[in-house]
Amino acid sequence: MKNVREFIWPVIGLLAVVVSGWLLYRELRGMSLDDVWDSLTAVPSHRYALAALSTLVAYAALAWYDRIALLHLGVRHISWLFVSVTSFTTYALSHNIGASVFSGAVVRYRAYTSKGLSAPQIAVLVALCSFTFGLGTILLGGIVLVSDPTLLHRLEDLLPPMLTNPATARVVGFLLLGFVALYVVGSILHLPPLVIRKAKLEYPRPAVMTRQLIAAPLELLGAAGIIYFVLPAHLEPSFIIVLAVFLASFSAALVSHAPGGLGVFELVFLTAMPDIPKADVLAALIIFRLFYLLIPFALSLVVVLMFERARLAQAWRGRAGTPDGAVPPPPLSSSEK
Repeated sequence: MKNVREFIWPVIGLLAVVVSGWLLYRELRGMSLDDVWDSLTAVPSHRYALAALSTLVAYAALAWYDRIALLHLGVRHISWLFVSVTSFTTYALSHNIGASVFSGAVVRYRAYTSKGLSAPQIAVLVALCSFTFGLGTILLGGIVLVSDPTLLHRLEDLLPPMLTNPATARVVGFLLLGFVALYVVGSILHLPPLVIRKAKLEYPRPAVMTRQLIAAPLELLGAAGIIYFVLPAHLEPSFIIVLAVFLASFSAALVSHAPGGLGVFELVFLTAMPDIPKADVLAALIIFRLFYLLIPFALSLVVVLMFERARLAQAWRGRAGTPDGAVPPPPLSSSEK
């Protein structure tokens, strides 16, 4: 049964790519590559620079996820540089390939075991990082829906009419903020762990919880900022609209299990932005994929190859220095040196 489940999600992801690709093709019929190129070249250089800066903010916040989880575990001996490179590589790979195919847990396991962390510790770290991201999505989603519940009208072609009703949307927003409030209270009051089936959620210390509430929204704001700065400034797209559409598109892409959210992310975003020319929206999404996904993916492959090469060289040196079957001698104590 477990083997069947391992195949189900990749199949669902591929089906999502096919279906969304077909729908995306229907959405973009009649658009020429020249239109998209004109939109790309029309973006001022300083707006590209702001999009690049937003990318750095997003990945810095993702590195903070790992640092927060290590703080929760009481691990302080790992440098910021190592944590940042590990986090960057983890998310660059998982964002593009998909967690169902190449889990970020594998990257973290290879990296953090080299620093002395145990498998249970790494499992807690991975779970807390995932929860931090979810917490940020819930928090920003609640704020967006409470401040402007009419935003869900942009998704009326994709959602049931009941959910796009402003009154319902605002209620959903308050429920999301209520969940965050309960989490905050549970952390402050040191409530017992929350048990959901086999999963057990330990409330972190208030210092850790506070960092989560800053880091997660910061990452999402940075990622949404990439698209916002590339969209035509003369059309004055509101940042809160871009953020709301980004949250919906990114969430749909994650739920679909499509590798990199390919097609799903673009379909939802284009559908929810009818007031901006499709060529301009598509150009912004191309820059997002380039800055947030493809360039980090290429860099992460280099990091993985360098790390594995160093580990292999280290293992080879250890093997070459030890005769077959022999046990290496223990290191000398300070009194024996």
